[in-house]
Amino acid sequence: MYQEAQGIKRTVIVTGGTKGIGAAISRAFHASGYYVLTGARKDNGLADELGERAKFQAIDVRNPADHATLISAALAWTNRLDVFVNNAGFSGWRPIEKVDEDFWYQMIDTNLKGTFWGCQAAAHHLETGGCIINVSSIAGKRGSTNNSVYCASKFGINGITQALAKELGPRGIRVNAVCPVLVRTDGLIQALAEKYAPSADLPVDTFFKNFAAANSALGRLPTEEEVANFCVFLSSPGASAITGQCINVDCGVFPQ
Repeated sequence: MYQEAQGIKRTVIVTGGTKGIGAAISRAFHASGYYVLTGARKDNGLADELGERAKFQAIDVRNPADHATLISAALAWTNRLDVFVNNAGFSGWRPIEKVDEDFWYQMIDTNLKGTFWGCQAAAHHLETGGCIINVSSIAGKRGSTNNSVYCASKFGINGITQALAKELGPRGIRVNAVCPVLVRTDGLIQALAEKYAPSADLPVDTFFKNFAAANSALGRLPTEEEVANFCVFLSSPGASAITGQCINVDCGVFPQ
């Protein structure tokens, strides 16, 4: 809590920050002494649970104006913005012949455009030393069956990350992406129950176990807390030379 002792109210915004990986990121930053503003469509009480130094703001990341509202809420609260985490998104699998415009636009508007609008709004307010973290996926680096639209959205996030690191770097703003593999969250479990998901007819526990055994160098998959802790590190002085990177958090599933 050194920052509070010095009267510094370091502030992070986390979109999709109330559930799954986003909730873990919100908790990790809060535990590190940050003021945490979570943005999501519905308030599930996480900010109240965290208590002091946490607030909720209702947003739809597909709407650029909502990102501006989110940042205005942070500035009105602490008068600063240090870190913006674009986490909001979802998974879904469909074979190419089953992809329609509704599925395409829902995925692209939320995952890709939502991330870009967040970057755009954050870039307008971040100062030297600020950083943007985009939650991507190893699906942004390699394709997989029935996953073309999700992969397109995550490949796009990695491209945005690399381009904005060059564009914003002269202003002292760092931009990075974290690329998890499958992380066991309620949202992912729900997605894996869908007809075209890779889990097929296997029980979820069996699918995760088999996937880890066949693919992970460590024989396991990362937890949401491990992804969250890495986000905190990327925001720290210890990562001051890291920008434009899309870094796997995957227990060695996709060594690079």
